[in-house]
Amino acid sequence: MRHDPVPVAAPRTSQRHYGMDWLRIAAFGLLILYHIAMAFSPWDWVIKTGYAFQWLIPPMALLTPWRLPLLFAVSGYASRKLYDRAPGDFARSRALRLLIPLAFGMAVLVPLEMWVRVMENGYPHGYLHFWALDYWRSGIFWGREFPSWEHLWFVAYLAAYTLLLALVLARAGGRTLRAIDAAAEWLTQGRRLLWVPVAALAVARLALLFVAPERQGLLRDWGGHAQYVPIFLFGFALAGSPGLWAAIARNWKPGAAMAALAGAVVVSVELAWPGASVPPHEVMALDRAARTAMAWGMILALFHIAETRWNRDHPLRKPLAEAVFPFYIVHHPAIVLIAWYSLPLHLSAPLDFALLLGGTASVCAATYLIGRRIGWLRPLIGLNRLAKPEHPARETAPASGVV
Repeated sequence: MRHDPVPVAAPRTSQRHYGMDWLRIAAFGLLILYHIAMAFSPWDWVIKTGYAFQWLIPPMALLTPWRLPLLFAVSGYASRKLYDRAPGDFARSRALRLLIPLAFGMAVLVPLEMWVRVMENGYPHGYLHFWALDYWRSGIFWGREFPSWEHLWFVAYLAAYTLLLALVLARAGGRTLRAIDAAAEWLTQGRRLLWVPVAALAVARLALLFVAPERQGLLRDWGGHAQYVPIFLFGFALAGSPGLWAAIARNWKPGAAMAALAGAVVVSVELAWPGASVPPHEVMALDRAARTAMAWGMILALFHIAETRWNRDHPLRKPLAEAVFPFYIVHHPAIVLIAWYSLPLHLSAPLDFALLLGGTASVCAATYLIGRRIGWLRPLIGLNRLAKPEHPARETAPASGVV
């Protein structure tokens, strides 16, 4: 059987992989555009504009299956780099870089979104009254469930996965790493990297599909954890097993073809049963299996692109990589507030989109550019407490606190 040649040597684990930085930057940038588009799509979201464009369904349906698994895979890769650099400080550093911004977001940013949510249902009071008296409740209030992570659920999940992994590594680090490396080596053989993860993830997803509800929540999203944890661990394994890059190079083309075929299934199901429509069980099972296959195929293809096309530095790479977490933290409430206050203006769709995109980008940029200069604010938005000089030859840890 003829295999594609490996185009470049696998990177040493001591080197920074610039391609993964660019992939992370692109993934989070795409996430912001996706959330803006949600305000214009027919799907339910935090807030809606006066428009619901049906033509957005196919492109957004093609993004949905893989955008979050990709982020967890990249986050796993970065976690291994951080662990290899300072094993003894891994748990502490991850807790500080993830839990502090999560707490800040829950106390300062999420209330803005929840206020808009209850305002949509007729809540009669202003924001300060809501934040001081009504936000800190548990249960249903004005048709909304409290408390809520909103978009910060990703940070909560990532913190949980990382800290649990840190606990395992602290208790049995050597055995755990040997087991991960052995599994990675086994996956490098033949086409195992292509079909074994898809089969395992699909079986896990289908086994839980009609048992556990597909609902976000750290203690109830078993279907999500069954997908995200293995993909996170794959990223962790990849950073310590250079041989996996050769397997990715051999398997990315069939992976891309698999993703294309699975994407056609996902779009077909979404168009046939749009919105809140529930398809028959067998169709739902096919859809979930297709989503899993598409996610894995896209991860292989995009990792290959990151390795062969994007693995080079640029002056913008470091600031953009550092800005990823602050952008992520504030982009969601920025979109929601701008959309809420622009509703009475009845803007045309192009103007509305331009306002949301430009306004969100401005808020994100201002948060990063101002926040990075204020010492006490830096850890709240996911930045290091003090900016440290970077030595390219020794750089191993990601600039972004979220991954």
